[in-house]
Amino acid sequence: MPMPESLEMISKLISFDTTSRDSNMDLIKYVQGYLTDLGIESTLVPNEDRSKANLYATVGPSDKAGVMLSGHTDVVPVDGQNWDSDPFNVVEKDKKLYGRGTSDMKSFIALVLAKLPTFIERGLDTPIHLAFSYDEEVGCLGVRPMIDMINGLPIKPRMAIIGEPTSMQVITGHKGKRSYEAHVHGLEAHSSLAPHGVNAIEYAARLITHMQSMAKRLQDEGPYDELYDVSHTTVHTGVIQGGTALNIVPKDCKVTFEFRYIGTDDPDALETEIIREAKEVLEPEMKAIDSSTGIEITCINDMPGLDMHVDHEVVTFVKQLAGRNDHAKVAFGTEAGLFQNRGGIPCVVCGPGSIDQAHKPNEFISLEQVEKGEAFLDRLMDRVCKS
Repeated sequence: MPMPESLEMISKLISFDTTSRDSNMDLIKYVQGYLTDLGIESTLVPNEDRSKANLYATVGPSDKAGVMLSGHTDVVPVDGQNWDSDPFNVVEKDKKLYGRGTSDMKSFIALVLAKLPTFIERGLDTPIHLAFSYDEEVGCLGVRPMIDMINGLPIKPRMAIIGEPTSMQVITGHKGKRSYEAHVHGLEAHSSLAPHGVNAIEYAARLITHMQSMAKRLQDEGPYDELYDVSHTTVHTGVIQGGTALNIVPKDCKVTFEFRYIGTDDPDALETEIIREAKEVLEPEMKAIDSSTGIEITCINDMPGLDMHVDHEVVTFVKQLAGRNDHAKVAFGTEAGLFQNRGGIPCVVCGPGSIDQAHKPNEFISLEQVEKGEAFLDRLMDRVCKS
């Protein structure tokens, strides 16, 4: 069975409703107070209105680069989901803990906190850095200012373990993601005079058709990375909004799209291709009718991918902690790509729980996964502690 301290800490963290649209400050203040009671100083990196904050702390010697344990404190909404129990009150049933965030990913943070007294008791030769963020679920927004803060420290972490739910499998890569909004500005006209107008929806459809051809080319020609379930880069249109009435040539249309790219694809080249289609093919036709028309393409989120070489120190190290020789890659994004690309910190993703349970009603983590997470941290202690 897992330690009572672990189960108690999981229950405590789940009890804080940290849905991304709301504040995470109650949880962060609780964690900061817990660390203070252990004699650990921590730094908060708040958002602009100070309604949310990241927390960063170093446990052990401050003059060495150590191992960073990282996780996000926010969770996705439960609105409209049919839960069998209160999602913010952990229920144990059939050797599983049910609650929002049990899998994704408060259990990892809880296990780290529950094990800290033992880390301290055994004494640390190599420090452990704690990095707990906000707003991961809405585009990895919160971690960015924390990374900027870490970049300004005299000593940065040597490596990082992002404890997203991987069933304790060692993840060496995930796809990058860029999201965009294309705003097509047309020219209104009565539908009986359609050739005198510029139909924003039709030009948006032509842009989408070009992106479909890109997606087909990437699927047919690659490049490929067979460690992914979907082994190639994807291009996807998710939302389209436009038009006011059938008898009006639509003036505006907005399209939200994304691509999720593997490490061997160049996201800048993909972006350039889409912009070129808009600016060099579609816009000249539109402006030939009216010069005020055009297409604006704005990047609304950029989450770089993770791509660690399998022989890198951090990969070997975490495989030993996890007691595994295998590795894999995942399609879902994490903060690891930002830590690697923006912070220069080598990362792997490895944590208890299954991504299959994330974001669903009746989210759970099995007690077996909790025990495996504890064993992982025990092995980490053997590597970084004096005794």
